[in-house]
Amino acid sequence: QVQLVESGGGLVQPGGSLRLSCAASGRGFSSYYMGWFRQAPGEEREFVAAISWSGRSIQYADAVKGRFTISRDNAKNTVDLQMNSLKPEDTAVYSCAAVRSILSPREVRGYDYWGQGTQVTVSS
Repeated sequence: QVQLVESGGGLVQPGGSLRLSCAASGRGFSSYYMGWFRQAPGEEREFVAAISWSGRSIQYADAVKGRFTISRDNAKNTVDLQMNSLKPEDTAVYSCAAVRSILSPREVRGYDYWGQGTQVTVSS
């Protein structure tokens, strides 16, 4: 089992940057596939990015490709999401998720463990 805690959210102007971090506690972090998802008010939770156990396989949603970068540090038990060129439509609660084995990293239902989320607001 793994516990996840996100940090780094906040208010930023359009075009700005934020770096989110997800800290995992528990054993075997390097054996978990990690994902970032977001949920805007009144919307369903949606996929943002995912990274494989070793970090060799990475996927992004089309909406964030080229602006967001996911990375992980298995020695520190963390997975980060660097967000650049932020837009108002990026405003949402961002959550990290973990699973040991997954067929489709983009699917919300594929993940077993979730953090509580951190609010990101992009506004002038």
